[in-house]
Amino acid sequence: MKSRVILLSFLTATAALPAVAQDRIYRCGNEYTNRPAKGENCKVVEGGNVTIIRGTAPAPAPAPAPVRSGGSSSSDRVVSAPAQPRIDTPEQRQRDADARTILENELKRAEARQADLLKTYNNGQPDKIGGEAQNYQKYLDRVAEMKASIDRNQADIDGIKRELARVSR
Repeated sequence: MKSRVILLSFLTATAALPAVAQDRIYRCGNEYTNRPAKGENCKVVEGGNVTIIRGTAPAPAPAPAPVRSGGSSSSDRVVSAPAQPRIDTPEQRQRDADARTILENELKRAEARQADLLKTYNNGQPDKIGGEAQNYQKYLDRVAEMKASIDRNQADIDGIKRELARVSR
């Protein structure tokens, strides 16, 4: 019995050691330290551990905005920076043709997917599947997801068309 009391008191004392062994942490301006210099205005940090995360380098400055020309607000137009000169070599023409072919294939695939999505969507009235007859909210969620897919795919189609127009110039 006596050995149990000694063992218990020993375990209790060793468990408390890490808490006693921690140094106090001081905040001196923007610096945290456990050894403040004399004469500095340092305050003890209380209420938990201190985690310091080093900052990252600032982001580079953004590109200059396009300049607006024209006097009145009704005739304002955006003037962008001049485009880089286009190198007209056989290699560049081949790269442009390859890019155009890839984009045209992507456009065909996206348009076929759009047609399939629209057919399945059935003007907002797709066929009910599984347990959707009993759970109408599940059906509504699926219809909303279908509509979002159609919108995303249409945005993809529009982006591919813009890219094709850019490459075709």
